[in-house]
Amino acid sequence: QVQLVESGGGLVQAGGSLRLSCAASGSTFSNYGMGWFRQAPGKEREFVAAISWASGRSTYYADSVKGRFTISRDNTKNTLYLQMNSLKPEDTAVYYCAAETSGLGSTKREDFGSWGQGIQVTVSS
Repeated sequence: QVQLVESGGGLVQAGGSLRLSCAASGSTFSNYGMGWFRQAPGKEREFVAAISWASGRSTYYADSVKGRFTISRDNTKNTLYLQMNSLKPEDTAVYYCAAETSGLGSTKREDFGSWGQGIQVTVSS
């Protein structure tokens, strides 16, 4: 099973940018489809973005972040990224990276079997 550790969160003003990273270890990173989810206080954990295995040819985004967020992966560094631009206060949440074994890329939370511990992103207005 792959272990995941997120970094890069913090406090940013509305309109600003952040890049989240997720370092993977313990298994062959390129075999996994990867995703980002987020959970705001009092809300369910929701899908943000996903990328397929290996070359990451297929990417998927929630409508709320499409055009603002970009998911990517560097298999040589065993790292997943989420570039977040034009941030809004409603993007404030704990962000989680996750791995799924089909490798195809998924938007469904139940498909992901490995999760990071999460990292806080706060966007001030």
